[in-house]
Amino acid sequence: MPEAASAPVVPAAQDGPAAVGDSEFDRDTALSRRAPGVYDIDLSPGWTIAGAVNGGYLLAVLGRALADALPHPDPFTVSAHYLTASQPGPAVVRTDVVRTGRTLSTGQASLFQYDEDGREVERIRVLASYGDLDALPDDVRTAARPPAIPAMEQCLGSQDGPSPMAGSSAIADRLTLKLDPATLGWALGTPSGKGEMRAWFGLADGRDADPLSLLLAVDALPPTAFELGLKGWVPTVELTVHVRCRPAPGPLRVSIATRNLAGGFLEEDAEVWDSADRLVAQSRQLARVRLG
Repeated sequence: MPEAASAPVVPAAQDGPAAVGDSEFDRDTALSRRAPGVYDIDLSPGWTIAGAVNGGYLLAVLGRALADALPHPDPFTVSAHYLTASQPGPAVVRTDVVRTGRTLSTGQASLFQYDEDGREVERIRVLASYGDLDALPDDVRTAARPPAIPAMEQCLGSQDGPSPMAGSSAIADRLTLKLDPATLGWALGTPSGKGEMRAWFGLADGRDADPLSLLLAVDALPPTAFELGLKGWVPTVELTVHVRCRPAPGPLRVSIATRNLAGGFLEEDAEVWDSADRLVAQSRQLARVRLG
């Protein structure tokens, strides 16, 4: 097991209803710097789904480590391969600086846990490029449009039913997640077959979104496989996130779509829009599904 660490890696506190640094998300992604490029963390059970640690939460943990290790503050593109399932409990993150430049720096990071014999097992490996979102020009030319989602009060969360919504778990208590009723057929036993999921997204304690929490947002909705009529765990194989700009305060809108399921694998393409109608993050992941 790792020795006790000394230097905490946490965001600075700010004023607000749930100040950055005081949020449960910030506490549960905080690491301790054991040595240059080496960090310790206890993965929280609060971000699990059916006992498995959520992939977006893991990506945020490694994203925070890389923000500390690299000279630039913000993730621009993060690509992760999920090698083995992570469990709540002690973990170590190791980072390497691949290249530093004037506007972008690139690094890699891996998260390890320990097996029953005390040997390290690599759980996830990330390659990422970081920059400064505030230094980007304001010029935007896009054909993308925000998803058509009903008002938040017309959408439904896990707490709106007589019993916990199928597929929800400990992570549901840490999120404000309101799903578009048009993508909720799976919860009623009548999946649409369209492979779409749309929702309003926020952290339950009111913490506003930032680039790091966008890494969570792209992987926090129920799997699109549910609307394809499939059940069970849908583990991520690979996930790439592009952060496009710093989100404005307020709830996010997340839309995810799958166009192709073949050979027991599907892709999920996600878009995240902020309260100012800006596309703040995009992602694509490849996930495994259980057929039959």
